[in-house]
Amino acid sequence: MAVTLAEEIMLLSLDDESGAPEQRQAAGWAVAGGILLELVLAGRASVEGKYLKLTDATPTGEQLLDGRLALLESWLRGREKRRVTEWLARDQAKAVGAAVESLCERGVVVERRHRKLGLFPARRYPEADSAAETELRQRLQAVVLEGAAPDVRTTGLIALIHAAKLHRLAFPGVPRKQVADRMAVVAAGQWAGESVRAAIHDMQVALAAVTVVTVIAAGS
Repeated sequence: MAVTLAEEIMLLSLDDESGAPEQRQAAGWAVAGGILLELVLAGRASVEGKYLKLTDATPTGEQLLDGRLALLESWLRGREKRRVTEWLARDQAKAVGAAVESLCERGVVVERRHRKLGLFPARRYPEADSAAETELRQRLQAVVLEGAAPDVRTTGLIALIHAAKLHRLAFPGVPRKQVADRMAVVAAGQWAGESVRAAIHDMQVALAAVTVVTVIAAGS
């Protein structure tokens, strides 16, 4: 399988040279949302309004997705549905680690261990192979800055980036206003079938809600 939506968001967050994450918390929400949306596109889950359901527990063959699929099944505990925001809050931190690990296994980034202030162990993930990020940024530029029509996955990716307010990571040096309006149009467009489009919209609403709560908490 190609690089997943969650891994693409992680690539945008990681500094290519230092491997340090930028906008870590907001990116974490988007990464968790990316995994869930990928499960929706794979027919394993559904998002309707404020709730998510597990529709098929059959493994996809993609380790990153199947790890979340098992956790999602356990979290539901036999219930038909639970709130999307509850799942995102539960999975946000762990999803980041899982996405980075998957990128390491693909050889896209490499793990570097160091100590903060010479005392505290920490890890960075500088880029080892730029091909995936180069293709990603070219695709985003074509759709958002040049007006190309997006495919379904790119639509979902742009909706997640827009909802989590990661415009600067996706388009460094470009004024937010210049890209935000176009991203909103793409996210709301007729690029996908009705059920997928509704799922993307509902995911975007949920992600925007948890991101706003995070921003308010950080400023209080």
